[in-house]
Amino acid sequence: MLILDPMSTLSPQLLVAAAQQTLGMGKRRGPPQAVCLHLAGEVLAVAQGLKPALLYDCNGAGTSKIRRYLEELQKLGFLTLGLHVLEIGENSLIMNPEHACQHLEKVLHGTVVFVDVSSSQPHPSVCSLDQLWDLKGHVAEINMHLRGLQRNSSLVVSCSRLHSTNWNFCTIFGILLGYPAPYTFHLSEGDDNCLALTPLRVFTVRVSWLPGQPPVLLYSFSVPESLFPALKDILNTWKEDLQSRCQTQSDFADLSVSSDIVTLPAVAL
Repeated sequence: MLILDPMSTLSPQLLVAAAQQTLGMGKRRGPPQAVCLHLAGEVLAVAQGLKPALLYDCNGAGTSKIRRYLEELQKLGFLTLGLHVLEIGENSLIMNPEHACQHLEKVLHGTVVFVDVSSSQPHPSVCSLDQLWDLKGHVAEINMHLRGLQRNSSLVVSCSRLHSTNWNFCTIFGILLGYPAPYTFHLSEGDDNCLALTPLRVFTVRVSWLPGQPPVLLYSFSVPESLFPALKDILNTWKEDLQSRCQTQSDFADLSVSSDIVTLPAVAL
């Protein structure tokens, strides 16, 4: 297989064609050019370990189409290792099982905190995984599932599905996407939360990639501004770890972490 340097020799048009030819829905071609290029950048970031997983939400393409897309990137030499498509509920996540398991092990050891935004309380509060027993069991289950996949590396791109009855997808996806302080809430109270009119500090992380193209959005998440002092150490450790991982690869450059304060009349999670 011809191995190409994604930063310099692989034509962006080939990346666009790979997505549009494999991720189309019915008579419609795949996502627009800008979306295709950003998707390729996010996939490469997952392969490089800059984020544990990518939630595919470009269109309604299912697991089989996403698998074909990743296989096309393999044929182009854009990816030099196998990735995995994990289906949870009606959602598909693209991940490198090894990197994802390393992240989940850290989560189980307490490197991530959670922000409880249940509607029954007047203000958001910080809690740990040890206080969320059901969630801790789900994280351990996902970790065990992915560990089992690593013992079978015969497939270039593999797929699997996890049964997820009564899972809090907001929190699970926050964990799998690598957020340092995911939101959580009591499912018994519905989807309502206590974030309305609450000042939020929104973090945005970008890296430059293809010349002439917008930066790749690696992360976008928020924490209540009132909890920022309590979360500052966790956030700084997360940022330092991301900076360290960026220094071990050469496909992305110019890591940028910025934050803004917003207040919204309602927040959907």
